[in-house]
Amino acid sequence: MPSSQDFKSRYGPWALVTGAAWGLGTEYARQIGALGLNLVLLDIRADDLQRVAEEVRGKSGVEVRVVVTDLARIDFIETVRRETEGIEIGLLVSNAAYPPVGLFFDQSLEDKMRMIEVNCRAPLILVHEFGAKMLAHKRGGIIMMSSGSATQGVAYVASYAATKAYNLILAESLWDELRGSGVDVLAVMPGATRTTGFELSKPHLERSTLAPVNEPKPTVAEALRVLGKTPSWIPGRRNRWILTLAQRLLPRKQMIKLVGSNMRQWYGK
Repeated sequence: MPSSQDFKSRYGPWALVTGAAWGLGTEYARQIGALGLNLVLLDIRADDLQRVAEEVRGKSGVEVRVVVTDLARIDFIETVRRETEGIEIGLLVSNAAYPPVGLFFDQSLEDKMRMIEVNCRAPLILVHEFGAKMLAHKRGGIIMMSSGSATQGVAYVASYAATKAYNLILAESLWDELRGSGVDVLAVMPGATRTTGFELSKPHLERSTLAPVNEPKPTVAEALRVLGKTPSWIPGRRNRWILTLAQRLLPRKQMIKLVGSNMRQWYGK
């Protein structure tokens, strides 16, 4: 965990975390609050979001604002602007995602379009909005939550994996563009993580031991620790080892088939 004083001076005084009502977003809120940054927490789930805000206020003593909105709305940024008026967002964590699991042609076109709106369009708008202000202030940080699925095609999450590839490439590109500007950018590529959303997808974990299931707390701690040090990061030593080794040793065709086989074991009938 970085020191509170250094982290606040580089990324304070406020952080904006999307998808904060559940899973990794909630853990980001907890750990960033513990580092002393005030928080703007955004999610579509009002009750859960308020619960997280109260928890973080109570434990960390920081100021917390909540923004209840749907990132698929064409005008969501107007709500965000209104709720962040007059404060400096020094850290943006683009964490919210729409992650339905299923075969491509079993999913509706509406689901596929929502994935693009929430997973690609909304992060782009938020990065454009707050990244430009960070650049003007010559300080700040942007964390974009990508996925281990972003590096190759993945059966059962074809559209989701494609949207996460967009997040990965955007973050890595901005990392290079903004080097030396005072603004740090990081793409985080977690594998399967034990969040509410993952559990609701009902994977049959007993069928495969290839991919480990990580916990939110160390995943977020790693992300905050490496921000400013690398363009992208795979949390979890075993995940890094598996992905790096497979990419070096396997042809791309075999890599896609291997990952797809694991997904079929988890989600196939």
